[in-house]
Amino acid sequence: MDAVSALADLTEISSQVEAAVVLDADGSVLGSTLDDDARTERLARAGAELLEAVSAGIPHTGREVTQLEAALREGSVFVARDGARSIVATTTPHPTSGLVFYDLKTCLRSLETEEKPPARRRTTKKAPADA
Repeated sequence: MDAVSALADLTEISSQVEAAVVLDADGSVLGSTLDDDARTERLARAGAELLEAVSAGIPHTGREVTQLEAALREGSVFVARDGARSIVATTTPHPTSGLVFYDLKTCLRSLETEEKPPARRRTTKKAPADA
């Protein structure tokens, strides 16, 4: 599934998500629910900076930050990472955090199916029937 379709599914199932941006490993935007490029870039940059700031504050234990929530009075900012991709989302005030993280990770996992080639079906030849 492509990022635009995955984000459309996300906003359809998650009433708490107001905006979301999917990022590639290098921070480039793969898809956004926002129509404004400047807002898309600000949200993407905010998510990347949040991950970087939190990661910098954790002692080097070989662990990687995979999700975080920054709660604000107006709503929350969520960041989730799954493999090389990450997603940044804003929500309504007082979201159900566990549900939002589940929805964001589901969105990211749906992108993995895009990369996997479809399984090839084996065809077996039937032996000709003796007449």
